[in-house]
Amino acid sequence: MRSSVLLLGFFVIWVYLLTVFKRKKLNFFFFLVGSIGMFLLLFFSLQPIATPYLSQLVCWLAGVVGNLFGIFKAYTSYSILFIENQNGPVSLYVDFECAGLIEMLVFISLITFFDVYTVKQKILVSLKGILWIMFANVVRLFSICCIIHFFGNESYYLAHTIVGRLVFYGMTIWFYFYTFTKAQILKQKVGEFDYAASPGK
Repeated sequence: MRSSVLLLGFFVIWVYLLTVFKRKKLNFFFFLVGSIGMFLLLFFSLQPIATPYLSQLVCWLAGVVGNLFGIFKAYTSYSILFIENQNGPVSLYVDFECAGLIEMLVFISLITFFDVYTVKQKILVSLKGILWIMFANVVRLFSICCIIHFFGNESYYLAHTIVGRLVFYGMTIWFYFYTFTKAQILKQKVGEFDYAASPGK
């Protein structure tokens, strides 16, 4: 009950600040406060509910690929990947971090207050972002499991902490560039020159 009241109070203050920044045409602060506030509201509202289902979904998707190549199996009900290797079996738990919920909520929050896109485009790009982040997570888990499968238990730290994160955040950064940076460049105008209308675009 107390958390709900705090969340409601935060929402009221957040909306009030947004109206002030909008009236004063402080676009940067509108984007910054809007994105951060929306992320916090979504996170504290959805995290307890969405994490178990998202973990199971990511686990199941990774398991489909693992079964296809015969490298690991998924126990979706427990959000566990079971990896066979030369040192014996290893279980990998798909927890809150692996679910990708934080990354999805960050992306949705940024897109919502990114004024380059129309409302319809924001919805479509948000859906695309959710699917891409989920795909990147599956690739990440597959990479981790492959390394452990072929190089044994001692490769767990390298696979999970370094290679897995490089794969996931590398794919995420590329998508962010494509979604935010490239989209803004294409819609900029310098004098009479319009990047969006330039040849080859």
